[in-house]
Amino acid sequence: MAPGQFEEKAQPGDLIEIFRGTYQHWGIYVGDGYIIHLAPPSESAQAGAYSVMSVLCDKAVVKKEQLWDVAGTDKYTINNLLDKKYEPRPIYVILQEAHSLLEQELPYCVFSGNCEHFVTELRYGKRESRQVRKAMEVGVAVSVGTLFGVAVLAFASAFFGSSNKEKKNEQ
Repeated sequence: MAPGQFEEKAQPGDLIEIFRGTYQHWGIYVGDGYIIHLAPPSESAQAGAYSVMSVLCDKAVVKKEQLWDVAGTDKYTINNLLDKKYEPRPIYVILQEAHSLLEQELPYCVFSGNCEHFVTELRYGKRESRQVRKAMEVGVAVSVGTLFGVAVLAFASAFFGSSNKEKKNEQ
């Protein structure tokens, strides 16, 4: 997408999803081409893949920057992902709170306090992250699969191992 171009026109209070490759960065549109977003102090606009390093940070700063400066060459879209689940808060409340947080350093945790949590709390009053939920689901599936695999191996070892021991004892 060209800078400032959306499939539909962004309205103040809309959530903006920026596709960074392996993850998404989130901001909240505040008008005139600007977003407010939560970013590690060392992250510069157009950080791209570098901002993956944000997982190592425990603090982040609330910034107001031009959307196209933050997105750089990455694609972005309006994504009010929880509108069917929650009633969005009034626009003036969203904008007032977002602006009141500018330049503040906030605790950052990729699992409980990332940029997606930040914007969903502004829009809906609820901290949620679809990325974290999906990652946890994949992690649980992998863990369950791993546990199942270990259980099968343990069962097979016990079953076949005892069979071999019995044969040795018979000899």
